[in-house]
Amino acid sequence: MSGGVDSAVAAARAVEAGHDVIGVHLALSRAGGTLRTGSRGCCTIEDAMDARRAADRLGIPFYVWDFSERFRDDVIDDFVAEYRAGRTPNPCMRCNEKIKFAALLERALELGFDAVCTGHYATLVGGPDGLELHRASDAAKDQSYVLGVLNAEQLAHTYFPLGSTPSKAVVRAEAEERGLTVAHKPDSHDICFIPDGDTRGWLNDKVGTERGDIVDRTGAVVGSHEGAHAFTVGQRRGLQLGVPAADGKPRFVLEVRPVSNTVVVGPKEALATAEIAGERFSWAGRPQQPGEFPCHVQIRAHAEPVPATATLAGGLLTVVPETPFDGVAPGQTAVLYDGTRVIGQFTIDRTVSAVPVGA
Repeated sequence: MSGGVDSAVAAARAVEAGHDVIGVHLALSRAGGTLRTGSRGCCTIEDAMDARRAADRLGIPFYVWDFSERFRDDVIDDFVAEYRAGRTPNPCMRCNEKIKFAALLERALELGFDAVCTGHYATLVGGPDGLELHRASDAAKDQSYVLGVLNAEQLAHTYFPLGSTPSKAVVRAEAEERGLTVAHKPDSHDICFIPDGDTRGWLNDKVGTERGDIVDRTGAVVGSHEGAHAFTVGQRRGLQLGVPAADGKPRFVLEVRPVSNTVVVGPKEALATAEIAGERFSWAGRPQQPGEFPCHVQIRAHAEPVPATATLAGGLLTVVPETPFDGVAPGQTAVLYDGTRVIGQFTIDRTVSAVPVGA
């Protein structure tokens, strides 16, 4: 129970369905903030208090479990390491993979519970090879993308009571009817361990600053920066270029090279990505057999899925979209779908631009 309306209603529905339910709030920081700022941040002391009030209202036991060390090692340290390596990570994916459906689920099973129930918007459907993970009924709230890291064993011990709910408005109305004080609490957004939203400043404190060059696709120096980790593919603002483009058009970050502390910029057209590939992949159900298969691919939580052809060969998963992706960064997660069903996911290690240098 995060302290938000979704997990509170999910718990209420689990109780109503006759399950033996306990509420668990995860303490993910040893120095958690005492207050939220609007919808920024989560997992604060205020959130824990909201979760406890919801559990009391539902008449279920409530506990706070300290996973701060696991969260630091598996999510925060990974986030910093990925930026140091010039990649753009998704900490919510790592949290689901390493904390909510690994550390939390492991402890729950050890204590004799059958499943972890959350307020995520996704559905589980029985199929010929076991449970399948599918999109939620409400496309606007669908969270199957950030759950794409779950494997068959984890899905077998997972429960998503909100998956078939037609809208978030229905959830809020239900919370109000049940007398839950979180009925109109704002949704959290931004990175939970950077609640002020200043990712660049936070990374500067962790990684430090080092002056480096900003170059165009030919290697010509067009500006400078104070740390390549502060940039991500597709970024336009904050480049402070000293040499304008020959055509006068704005330039975007195309690549981050951490070894040389260099940032590569170019025209918007060069952000078009014709191919992505990665070695770190997993399957949400039965493992995919080697070879080529059609799918749809989503590269961000709220991006439109793109028809594509995927090929699994030699421990590498390669995806070629029918139309190029726009601004893909290594470190992002690509989730593969068959209709509404999640097939699996991989961390993008390599991208190929659809626009050759000099074109």
